[in-house]
Amino acid sequence: MRMKWVSPLCLLVSLWVWMPQQGQADDLTNVIEGFMAKQFPEARNHFWVVNATQWQTDNEVVVDLNTVVLAKSGAPPTENRFLLLIIGGKLAAAQNIPLGSAADCQPEQT
Repeated sequence: MRMKWVSPLCLLVSLWVWMPQQGQADDLTNVIEGFMAKQFPEARNHFWVVNATQWQTDNEVVVDLNTVVLAKSGAPPTENRFLLLIIGGKLAAAQNIPLGSAADCQPEQT
């Protein structure tokens, strides 16, 4: 009788431990998708790639993001690069930067 509950209990505990870690990745994905929808409302299709992330504090992250947007059928895709500041799971700022430049995402030195 006890063995019947061991497997479901182990599964439940492993899922419970894994869930908070998955939530952070989902939050970043949702913030980036929301940014893309607002930045390119006329886009027919888009995709994005995270080049790097720099955690400033526990709830503040800078994301170096490359985007490719297909606006209309037959038009060439448009490439862009952005730095996004995400604080507490919400987009706080976005900056368009040149495609070939290096991004310096370091904390402020005071």
